Amino acid sequence: MARRSKLAKVAGLGLLGALSLSGCSFEDARGSWLSWGWPEGITDEARRMHDLWIGSTIAALVIGIAVWILIAYAAIRYRKRKGSDEELPRQTAYNLPLEVIYTIIPFVIIAVLFFFTVSTQNRVMERSDDPDVTVQVNAFKWNWQFLYPDTTDANGGEPISTVGTTDEIPILVVPTDQTIRFQLASADVIHSFWVPEFLFKLDIIPGNENGRDNVFEVTVREEGAYVGRCAELCGTYHAFMNFEVRSVSQEDFADYISARESGLSTSDALESIGQPGAATSTTPFPGEREQQSASADD
Repeated sequence: MARRSKLAKVAGLGLLGALSLSGCSFEDARGSWLSWGWPEGITDEARRMHDLWIGSTIAALVIGIAVWILIAYAAIRYRKRKGSDEELPRQTAYNLPLEVIYTIIPFVIIAVLFFFTVSTQNRVMERSDDPDVTVQVNAFKWNWQFLYPDTTDANGGEPISTVGTTDEIPILVVPTDQTIRFQLASADVIHSFWVPEFLFKLDIIPGNENGRDNVFEVTVREEGAYVGRCAELCGTYHAFMNFEVRSVSQEDFADYISARESGLSTSDALESIGQPGAATSTTPFPGEREQQSASADD
């Protein structure tokens, strides 16, 4: 009985340690093998999800190892030995304290994981009262429009926007170190706004009014060019729905908006701030004619 009590205490301590790890911050693990395959994000929200993933994985491993140890202990300790007349080891039934522990532990695990998951989700989906930049994302078969509602163009005072075409990947330019609100809308079917480096995607449900359900915010911390995709099968050319997120400094973003408001195109405005005018993270897929031509040449 003393040995079982000691084993139960060891297992309990291991479980407690695993649950504690699920609430830790794992900044040193980002980009290392401890990320367990989870990519390193570029936003504050992505880093919170990254920490949740690592904590949950480590907790699961610790609990799993504890279970494996208990199984191995029972298999070795109570195996049938040579020369023994006993067909079965002594059976223990109706051990109320053990059954209570086996009932409580799963509920504790679920409660802890639920708490950290909901806390992370609430933080990721939190909206500020006054975001620094607002971008309206309009998805349609099979491309994207990015519109800045707080701006005016040089022709009639309409907001500036970028629309993708079959031959041109649309580029969504955003500033770093500022709160960016995305308001998503669909013109036809369900699409999904996904940037892998955000570690986040949001389905765009037609009919949901902007500002209610199809809204999220991020704060980008790194400059660069990052591919974006539609992550919801939306029809024949779903795979063609790529875009690029171009994160630049706040000064370059202000200059880019000024250039667009003066009448420059997306490409020319990007080049005016020293950025490539075309997408660098992805290229347009060949259209139907190009595919047929390539097949004929083969």
